[in-house]
Parts: sequence; C-alpha cells; structure tokens
Amino acid sequence: DTVLRTHTSAMQIRTMESQQPPIKMISTGSAYRIDEVDATHSPIFNQLEILVVDKNVTMADLIGTLEGVIKHLLGEKTTIRVRPSYFPFTEPSIEVDASCPCGGKGCPICKDTGYIEMLGAGMVNPKVLEMAGIDSKEYKGFAAGIGLERLVMLRYGISDMRDLYENDINLLKQFK
Repeated sequence: DTVLRTHTSAMQIRTMESQQPPIKMISTGSAYRIDEVDATHSPIFNQLEILVVDKNVTMADLIGTLEGVIKHLLGEKTTIRVRPSYFPFTEPSIEVDASCPCGGKGCPICKDTGYIEMLGAGMVNPKVLEMAGIDSKEYKGFAAGIGLERLVMLRYGISDMRDLYENDINLLKQFK
C-alpha cells in the first residue's frame, strides 16, 4: 500500500505541507524511477532539489535560476539548452541540458551530441499546490531536480555512472 515518491525526494512536498509561502528551499535526497541501468541512468539516484513558491513566480525565474546554478557548479563557460518535457507534478515542464566539457566535439559522456541532460524542472502544477494547502490562485512556484551523479560525471569527466558505485579505489585516486 506504500509507494516511494518517484522522480523526486520527499522533501519538496514535506516543505509545502509544513509551511506557507514564500518558500525557497534547496535539499538533497534519494529519488527513484523506473529506468534501466546504463552509463547515464539508474533507477536509484541522488538529487539536488530546488523549490520556490511565491507570488508572481514565472518560467523566466526558473530558467534564470537554473542557468545560474549550472554555471556556478560547472563553470561560467557552460551553456544550457532548455527542451519542453512532461512531468505530472509540473506544468509546463522542461528538461535542461548542459554543454559537455568536450566542447561539442562529442564523447561517450554526451553520446556525441555536445550536451548531457542534467535536470527536470517546471512550474509546480496548481493541483500539487492545492493538495499541499497552498492557494494556487495567489501563489505560483517552480521545482527542479538536478541529478548529482550526472553533475559529478560532467564535472570530473566520468563517462559511466556505474563507475561511481563499483568501489574501485582507482576512481577516487584521480581526484587528489
């Protein structure tokens, strides 16, 4: 009768249920999804989550915040690409890709595209706000979840996420 929250940790909803806007929070947590394990995907992953709920919050606020966070974490030369997507708890929803350190030449990390998907985000669905006891006519919000494993992959040039879980000391030795 109990299912883990998918694609997000429990922190965003707990925050909305426990306090009224304005809400501005960042947290980390484990997230779960139905996904096959490969070089860039895992059914269990860690996520940096961002939630903002306030009056007059817009998609421009979301994209500007995400661009600032990505540049801070990966360097000022990093560019982002925003694509429309679908998540049931945000509407509209987007996916954000970050430019790969290969400089667009293509590599195993970006699968020769020059970009790697970094996060899902969007404007909080009004039904989610209402379920948390927040008036969706007065308040809007945005939410984002940045996969920490992908962030580490990009920052340190690790081409296979599975390397992070194999307990190989040689992986750690390269980061002195």
